[in-house]
Amino acid sequence: MSEIKVNKISPRSGTEVTLGDSGDTFTIPSGATINNQGTATNFGATGSASWVTTVKTNSDSGFTAVAGEGYFLNTTAGTISVNLPAGSAGAVVAFKDYAGTFDTNAATLIPNGSDKIGGVASNAIVSTEGIAVTLVFIDSTQGWLVTDSGLQDEAPGPQFIAATGGTITTVCTNFKVHTFTGPGTFCVSSAGNSAGSNSVDYLVIAGGGAGGSDISATAGGGGGAGGYRESGGTASGCYAVSPLGSSPSSVAALPVTATGFPIVVGGGATATPTSAACRNSPGSNSTFSTIISAGGGGGGNNPSGVSNPARLAGAGGSGGGAPYYGPKVAGAGNTPPVSPPQGQPGGNGAPGGPSYGSGAGGGAGAAGAIGSTLAGGAGGNGVATSITGSPVTRAGGGGGAAWTDGPPTSAGAGGTGGGGAGGADGGNAGTAGTTNTGSGGGGASGNPSPNLGGNGGSGIVIIRYKFQ
Repeated sequence: MSEIKVNKISPRSGTEVTLGDSGDTFTIPSGATINNQGTATNFGATGSASWVTTVKTNSDSGFTAVAGEGYFLNTTAGTISVNLPAGSAGAVVAFKDYAGTFDTNAATLIPNGSDKIGGVASNAIVSTEGIAVTLVFIDSTQGWLVTDSGLQDEAPGPQFIAATGGTITTVCTNFKVHTFTGPGTFCVSSAGNSAGSNSVDYLVIAGGGAGGSDISATAGGGGGAGGYRESGGTASGCYAVSPLGSSPSSVAALPVTATGFPIVVGGGATATPTSAACRNSPGSNSTFSTIISAGGGGGGNNPSGVSNPARLAGAGGSGGGAPYYGPKVAGAGNTPPVSPPQGQPGGNGAPGGPSYGSGAGGGAGAAGAIGSTLAGGAGGNGVATSITGSPVTRAGGGGGAAWTDGPPTSAGAGGTGGGGAGGADGGNAGTAGTTNTGSGGGGASGNPSPNLGGNGGSGIVIIRYKFQ
C-alpha cells in the first residue's frame, strides 16, 4: 500500500476533481473530521442539517442562515427574523423554538431574492410553540419546502402534576399535600406524564355519626366513624399508609387530568334533640373524584324497651352502637360495601340489668365494643397514616353510654383517633367526635334526663402527589 501526504489537491484544469473509479471505496479513519465550507451535493444526506449550538436571540435578528445548518432560536425577549440562503437544489436549513416562545414572539423566515417558500414568494411566519422545522430547497417553482416538523412533546421528558386547592404543604422534598377541611376544588393545571407523575394518592374520610341521645333513664349507643378510604401510597411514596391502604393489596392511586375535581368534606352528624326519635343521624359523605366515603352510622337508643326501628343503631361507613333496650343490634359497617372495608360494625347492647351499657360505635380499624352490665362499650379504634408527613390516627368510634338502677356504671371510652366518650349514670351528655377526623360522638346517659349524644366529627380529604 502506498501513501501520499499533501496539504491541498487542486484540479489541473476545469473545476472538478474526481477521486477514484466506479466501485472504489474511500475510508475516513476514526477521529478524522470533514469540515464542509461549501455546498455538499449528491451525498445521499439531503434533508438533514448540522445543528449550530450557539443559540440565536432577538439581538441576532436579521442574520443569514447557511445552507446545511440548523439553528436554535430563542425569542423570549422578542421576535426574530432569518434570511434564508440563496436556494440551490438539495440545500437544507432547519430551525427550532429554543424556549417554547414562538407562540408569543414568532420567527420570520425571509426568502432570498425571488426564491419561494412553499411555492409562494413571501415570508413565512413560524408561531407554533416548541416547533422544529426543516426546509429543503427543491426548485424555482416550489422553492423551500418543509420536509420535517415536530414538537417537543412528541419526545417528552418527565412532566409532573401541578395543582391548586386546599391547604398546600411540601413533604419529603418532592411531594405536595393538599388538605381540605371543607368544600373546595382540587384544580389540576398540568396532568404530568408517567415519566414524572400523573396520579395522586388520597385519604377520604366522611363525617362521623352522632351518639344516641337520652330521653328518660336510658343510655345511647356510640356513633360510628365516617368511612375511611385511602390509597396505597404508590404514587407519592415516602410515607406509611394505614392498614386500609395496604390490605388486602395496595389500593391504586387515582389518575388525574387537567381539570377541576370538586371536593366534598362530610360534616359530622348533629345529635338529635331529646324530644325527637332517639337514634341519631348519620354523618355526611365525603367525595373526591370516584372515591365516595359513607357517613358514620348514628348511635341508637330505645327508651323503656320500645322496639322502634327509627331508634335502632344506624349502618354507615362504620356502624353505630346499639342501645341496651330493644333488639340491642348494632349498625353494620362498610355500608355501602367497598374493598377494602371502609369501616367496622358497632357493638351490641348489654345483655341484661340491673345496670345497663350500650354498645359503642365502630371505628375504621376495629368494631365497637359490646356494652356490659356495668359499662358502655369502648369505641372502635381508628387507624393511622402519615400521608401529611407525620402519623395521625383518625376515624375512631364513639363510646357507648351506661345507665344504672343499681351499682355505679362507667362510660365507654372513645376509640383512638378522636372518638367521643359516652356518658354514665349521673346524667351525662356524650362527648363530640374530634373535628376533621370523621370520628363518632359518644352516647348520652340518663338519670337524671334528658341529655344529648355527642356530635360526630367532620371528615377530611387529603391528596398527595409528586411535583418534581
